[in-house]
Amino acid sequence: MVTMAGFSGFPPDALDFFVELEGHNERAWWQSNKPRFDTSVGEPMRALLDVLEPEFGVFKVFRMNRDVRFSADKSPYKTAHAAMTESDGGAANYVQVSATGLMVGAGIYHMAADQLDRYRAAVGDKRTGVEVEAAIAAARNARLDIAGIEPALATAPRGWPRDHPRIGLLRMKGLITVRDFGAPAWVHTRRAANEVAKAWRAGAPVSKWLEAHVGPTEEAPRSR
Repeated sequence: MVTMAGFSGFPPDALDFFVELEGHNERAWWQSNKPRFDTSVGEPMRALLDVLEPEFGVFKVFRMNRDVRFSADKSPYKTAHAAMTESDGGAANYVQVSATGLMVGAGIYHMAADQLDRYRAAVGDKRTGVEVEAAIAAARNARLDIAGIEPALATAPRGWPRDHPRIGLLRMKGLITVRDFGAPAWVHTRRAANEVAKAWRAGAPVSKWLEAHVGPTEEAPRSR
C-alpha cells in the first residue's frame, strides 16, 4: 500500500472542469479558469504523483496546450491532464484525469521501427511468445484491458504467416495494459492512489516482458 500523505483525491470539480472545457475550448475561457484548473486538477495530480514516485519513478507531467501545427482540430487545449514515467527498459506508466474520470496504462504504446522488429521477433518465438501470452492472461484476470496504438495492421506483418498462433499480437504496433476506472466515488478520495498503484502492479508482468525483449528505441529522434 502506498503512503498517501498530501493526497486526498481529485475533487468533483476536476471532472466538471473538463466537461466545461470540452464546450469552451478557447483561450479566453482557459485564462479565466486557470486558477480553477490549478486548484482542482493540477495540484491534486502533483500530490498524487508525489505519492507514487517512490515506487514508480519520476513523472513527466504533460502540458495542457495542444500542438495544433499539423492538426485539423485547432482546439488549443487538451481535454485530459496526464503524466507518465518511463523506465530505463522503455516501458511507461501513464495516468490521466478527464471529464470521464481516471484512467491508467502501462507498457509501450507506440513502438518505433526498431522496437517493432524486436517485439515481433519475441512474440513469434515459441518460448518468449508463450511468456507474453501468460503475462497478458494474468493482466486480463486482474481486470486490465490490452491495447496499443490504433489501427493495428489489417493483416500479418511482412514475413509472418497469417495463421501464426499469436497473429493478433503480431499485428499490434504497441502493447499496453489499461484500466479505465471511470468516476467511482473513490476517485475523490485518497483511495485513488492505491487503485492506480494496484493497476500498474497488475500490469507489471507485461511491462517487464517488454523491457526484457523490446527495450527503448535506439533510433535517433529525428528519424522516428
